Amino acid sequence: MDDDKLKEKIARTEEETDEKCPACGGTLVYNPESQKLKCEYCGTEVEFEEPLPEIAREIDFDEAESYESRDWGAEKKVVICNSCGAESVYDVLQIADVCPYCGSNLVTEAGGEKGMAPGGVLGFLITAKQAVERFRTWIKRKIFAPKEAKLTATPDAFKGVYLPYWTFDSRTTTHYTARYGRNRTVTVNGKTRTVVDWYGTSGVYCMDFDDLLIPGTNRYDKKALSRIGSFDTSQSRIYKPEYIAGFIAEKYTVGLKDAWENGKVSMKGILEGNISNHIRRTCHADQVSSLRLSTSYEDVKFKYLLLPVWMSSFKYKGKIYNFMVNGQTGKVGGKAPVSPWKVAIAVILGLVILGTVFYLLSQFGGNTDDGGYYYNSITAFLEKGF
Repeated sequence: MDDDKLKEKIARTEEETDEKCPACGGTLVYNPESQKLKCEYCGTEVEFEEPLPEIAREIDFDEAESYESRDWGAEKKVVICNSCGAESVYDVLQIADVCPYCGSNLVTEAGGEKGMAPGGVLGFLITAKQAVERFRTWIKRKIFAPKEAKLTATPDAFKGVYLPYWTFDSRTTTHYTARYGRNRTVTVNGKTRTVVDWYGTSGVYCMDFDDLLIPGTNRYDKKALSRIGSFDTSQSRIYKPEYIAGFIAEKYTVGLKDAWENGKVSMKGILEGNISNHIRRTCHADQVSSLRLSTSYEDVKFKYLLLPVWMSSFKYKGKIYNFMVNGQTGKVGGKAPVSPWKVAIAVILGLVILGTVFYLLSQFGGNTDDGGYYYNSITAFLEKGF
């Protein structure tokens, strides 16, 4: 496209889609601090044309097909990064940008947005400046990070991205069978040990799930997303284009049906934990094993939401470390540099503690299975340090 045609296209799309500052004519973007539209050039703030929209509504799962191919409420386009293939939704005016996923400037226009439009959006409450402060606190608390990294790590420019998420509600009824064990102590030839008496049990467990969050993107490690914590989705509002003005909104890559399958896997994990605790409590059990579940799901509802995340990275000794900041709570998640010496010392101390625990338990008749508790505690400590 030559320069004249490009200028003509930009001028036309500005008239059709851009909201302009009443004071200077600059572009208005959403300001997380004031929750208003703000001019990037003169600082003028403008209230939303309408009052804050109502809370995002839930949709019956069986009605999902009727919500396909809805537009976003303002003209948008999809751009694909030539370097990493990331797919994002931009204002139609925007012809290029720095890719928030790999830092590449190589982006090209693709086809128009297809599929389901967002049903709700949770606006940014944390500003980029506050995200920097949260990052500095986070890096200082990383136990195994080198001291130099804690003192010198400086994040690159933050990019505000709305990530796609699905939420699911469901009433569940689970029929279960399991074995539970009760510990008892016996003494043979002056030595005391613990034995387990096993019994069978079965029952029905009912649980309601509300707004179970499932990522609508498979571009990120689940652990990385879990580290920034959850979102209070009860604060999400019906989608308005003004909320994502000045930000990037990523298109979902995990469709509704696949997300629901992932949701059922998450629900199963939660149910297994709750039912195990239920058996321990009601049967006065010390252990639970061979748990089998058969779950039915009723009154399934969903929402497709855009949730706010700040993305950035920092460089230490020539290596780039990516991290995210929850745009609602400010919680930080990502990878930090690791000092091999600190890790080695922690591992040695952990092994010494674990060996001491097993020795004392064996000498004084304790249950050596309890050593697993200490092992898990030490492992959790090491993971937290990373």
